[in-house]
Amino acid sequence: MSVNSAERPAFLDVVLVKAGRTKISYPAELLADDGTRVTVRAPWSGDGVRDFGFVRFEPGDVFTEHYWRDRWYAVKEVRTATGALKGHYCDVTRPAELSADRLVVEDLDLDLWVSADGTDVRRLDEDEFAASGLAATDPGAAAAAVAALDELDALAREGGLGALLA
Repeated sequence: MSVNSAERPAFLDVVLVKAGRTKISYPAELLADDGTRVTVRAPWSGDGVRDFGFVRFEPGDVFTEHYWRDRWYAVKEVRTATGALKGHYCDVTRPAELSADRLVVEDLDLDLWVSADGTDVRRLDEDEFAASGLAATDPGAAAAAVAALDELDALAREGGLGALLA
């Protein structure tokens, strides 16, 4: 579906849900929706600077975010205000749901960071995922989440995420 279609707004709210509650919600520009993948762009929506040690998200950063209706992850390209690529932050999520002007994704704790040059690939929050209890409460979702993280990790180490985002 074309983003110029009267069926979709030029902007929508991205809603990230975690453990049944809204973790964050922010407006984003709808760039594309092909029926499977939704791509949006938004400025860094956090308060101030978030320093992870290996990357800093800060005011002025721009996120181009790719969400799939049939995959268990989202990939966010992070650029500085001047357009320099910082890297890709990947969230393991349930498949995205888009209705009207809201894109809702459920965060499943697992994340992957891939630096701009591809030399730093980090699996993140595996301890949070284990503590979440998802493996006991929804073993199918837990298995899908681990498989999604493994897939993203392999893609990143075998040549980057470019082909996935093309």
